[in-house]
Amino acid sequence: MTAIGTLSPGNSGVTTLPEVANTDAAIDRDADLSSAATPTLVEGVKVSLSGAAIEKSAAVGGENSDIDNSGLPENIQQLLKMIRKIQKEIVEKKARMAAVMTDKSLSNEERINKLAALRGAIAALNSGMITASLALSKVMNQSALSADQNLKVGALLTKP
Repeated sequence: MTAIGTLSPGNSGVTTLPEVANTDAAIDRDADLSSAATPTLVEGVKVSLSGAAIEKSAAVGGENSDIDNSGLPENIQQLLKMIRKIQKEIVEKKARMAAVMTDKSLSNEERINKLAALRGAIAALNSGMITASLALSKVMNQSALSADQNLKVGALLTKP
């Protein structure tokens, strides 16, 4: 509901009286609010999982669970996840391009505009992929990984 023609003290021509705050009352009120806002810790339900349940949950852990469980340094894991995310986005953009090319409801101008936008997005993603790959290479060289860890990084990069 909208109010029409309301007046506030600023536009009514009436001067407002300055409010005098009682500092003791304000301090007491603030103390009451802070004690009321302090959360109390309550012990919740404890759950224990069997070994089979832990294995099953690790298998369903997500698309990057293999990276999380690789034992590689955290910064390398983050770069691998970033590269996978970029790869996935590139695949999605390419699928969109295919859909736009086959969409008969679009005019030629609309099709050209949408394809140009998708090509631009793919170019930006490719640039991000290059940057992430260079960063991964640099971090791997600085981390002095073992041969086994290098193979693991390569295997994780090639996995879709």
